[in-house]
Amino acid sequence: MNDRDPLISLAVEFFIISFVAFGGLNAMLPEMHRQAVDVYGWMSDAEFRNLFALAQAAPGPNAMIVTLIGWHVAGIPGALVSTLTVLIPSSTLAYVVSGTWQRFSEARWRKAIQAGLIPVTVGLVCSSALIITSTIGENWRLLAITAATTLIVMRTKLHPLIALGCAGLLGYVGLL
Repeated sequence: MNDRDPLISLAVEFFIISFVAFGGLNAMLPEMHRQAVDVYGWMSDAEFRNLFALAQAAPGPNAMIVTLIGWHVAGIPGALVSTLTVLIPSSTLAYVVSGTWQRFSEARWRKAIQAGLIPVTVGLVCSSALIITSTIGENWRLLAITAATTLIVMRTKLHPLIALGCAGLLGYVGLL
């Protein structure tokens, strides 16, 4: 556990995450999980999983997970600090770089960077799925519903929210 003020810790960690979130913030879930659960001990695996589920179920951007982590750690000030420190630096960098990026749209170095970032992003997103799945622990019912939902969504055109709603209904009636 770190003895630093939670607001400062939130600001530092999400500031750093904002610059490496290729593929969106969900690609950085393993690092967010590591910081929130393992490094700072702000929450348990189950609490992190529940905040992630809430963020995914709520309408809005993927950045909702950051706001919920901040809120869990330090209430409204934590939500504001974590949200602002993850959004402002990366948005500012994107704004500053976008002109150059567009100007060199046909440059070989740009195409090489884009090609190199694709597997990095896919790897980060896959590791995020593994981290969230690992928070289930040994609950065979949750593992079964996760596997079934994954297969259904991957093999059919069923909207993921329908699968999420069905899983929520199973939980509501006490089957999970």
